[in-house]
Amino acid sequence: MSAPRIEWVVPAAGATDRHAIWKKAGAIGLLALACALPWVSSDYSLFQYSQVYSYAIALLGLNILTGYNGQISLGHGAFYAIGAYTAAILMDKLGAPYWATLPAAGAVCLVAGFLFGLPALRLEGLYLALATFALGVSMPQLLKYHHLEAWTGGVQGIVIAKPEPPAVLTNAGLPINADQWLYFFALAVTILMFALGRNLMRGRVGRALIAIRDHAIAAEAMGVNNALYKSLAFGVSAMYTGIAGALGAIAVQYVAPDSFNIFLSLVFLVGIVVGGLASISGALYGALFIQFVPNIADDISKAAPWAIFGVIMIAFVYLMPTGVAGAVRLLLARRKSP
Repeated sequence: MSAPRIEWVVPAAGATDRHAIWKKAGAIGLLALACALPWVSSDYSLFQYSQVYSYAIALLGLNILTGYNGQISLGHGAFYAIGAYTAAILMDKLGAPYWATLPAAGAVCLVAGFLFGLPALRLEGLYLALATFALGVSMPQLLKYHHLEAWTGGVQGIVIAKPEPPAVLTNAGLPINADQWLYFFALAVTILMFALGRNLMRGRVGRALIAIRDHAIAAEAMGVNNALYKSLAFGVSAMYTGIAGALGAIAVQYVAPDSFNIFLSLVFLVGIVVGGLASISGALYGALFIQFVPNIADDISKAAPWAIFGVIMIAFVYLMPTGVAGAVRLLLARRKSP
């Protein structure tokens, strides 16, 4: 009696290659579209797009903490404010170049987030959410504190000059104005931060954060230092949000305490839920939502725009419970299935 014949089933290489090619082609197409927008859009539209990039970086930071690590934060608007004020103070008081304020804001928020994460290790769930909520509520009052007015400008805030295009571009005859240059700068920073976030979440740190989120005791048993990685998640998340705040301050050219109230933190949370938790691309979808949907709601009803916003948000959550990113993945999976 002959031995049974074993046949190895190998996935078709052509299908995998085609999928990778289409994925790269889509990314190149989106990048080309993003680079073409400054030449066909108004200055105000470019300002809105720059804000989208700023919000996308902030939402990516919050997603690292909440989506990938399972720690709920209702106070990330405070880190956004710290980053914005760091950039404003460095530019207005010390004359620092605008591009140098981004790493400085990230470093300040990294330390602040890591230090805040240490005592927060004793808190979980709703108790952690309340602690971060207290941070978000108190931040505007701290910025108005009279002993800090010499730095923060108090209630009046700080006005920032708009960055001008580099002299190299203008001398080369490239017709680019300040709004177009700021858009390209925001786009470049966003691509860099998203690439770093993607590599981080696909590496050892990302796997550790997900393991802690799914089962903290099992992660500890496998040798994961829960305390270190939870504090690190807070620090990295705050760093992303601080860089976003600095970029947003440069785009708006003004910072004031009331611009960073608790509503901003809640809007960030809405953004990651609508965009998709534990998703890199979900941060961009969520940023588009929180930037443009309020304007659409205001156009629909001047009397009750936030009621319209709430209805639209409920519709998104009901129709796409895994977020826009999850819905996009589902559609692509259905198209690939035979």
